[in-house]
Amino acid sequence: MFAEARLTNLIANLLALLAVLAIVAGAVSWVVRRPYFAIKKIEIAPLASPSLQYITPLSLQTALAGRVEGNFFLVNLNQVRKLIESTPWVRHVAVQRIWPSTLRIRIEEEQPLAYWNENQMINTWGEAFTANRGELPDDLKLPQLNGPDSSERLVVQRYAEIVRWFAPLGLSVREATLTPRYAWEVTLSDGVHLTLGRDPAADVADPHGRSGALPFATRIERFVQAWPDLTRRLGTRLIASADLRYPNGFAITLAPENNATKSSPKP
Repeated sequence: MFAEARLTNLIANLLALLAVLAIVAGAVSWVVRRPYFAIKKIEIAPLASPSLQYITPLSLQTALAGRVEGNFFLVNLNQVRKLIESTPWVRHVAVQRIWPSTLRIRIEEEQPLAYWNENQMINTWGEAFTANRGELPDDLKLPQLNGPDSSERLVVQRYAEIVRWFAPLGLSVREATLTPRYAWEVTLSDGVHLTLGRDPAADVADPHGRSGALPFATRIERFVQAWPDLTRRLGTRLIASADLRYPNGFAITLAPENNATKSSPKP
């Protein structure tokens, strides 16, 4: 009898505690949903760069409109981050609450390095992204890079190497292409087209390199070293293209002169 009384009291106390907890939870839920705790301000700031060039408050408001809880306590920061990172020109986002009614959004914008394939761009981290090319500054001239899927980082790496090789000659890269067979084609700023062939060090189909194949940099170095003397010997004649795939030299094709196209022998 005594044990039954103790059990009854225990159950009663437990139910009373649950009732109190439910009342407290309801009260807390009611309080946090009051207008006082509504998010009244959204601060937008760059994460690393001095300013934002492509992201505007209007574009963020459009991305968030009606899709997140506008309450200081209830807003899902991870959801906000994912929504903003899905908008054009956004690479990374950090979101935090600032008491009592502010949401601070810090944005890392995409930094376009080049156009990528047909409709995308590629950033300085070697990542492809999609954004409106028409929003680029009019005075910004980007090269065109092309390559198979998942080759972005390799193409950016090789592009940077080629730029460094030709910079002392006052030349830049207008276009660089990695074909599906992992062969390289490059067009310089003066219009000269270079055929570099496959890169043994990065050849996916043949990662150990082909017998007798020259490293990527060696072919370019040989051509760059020969360039000053070559242009001096040619005088006013212009080079249209150069094939660097030969083991002991390279072949050049001259631009038309007097409606005739001439080719020089391999140096």
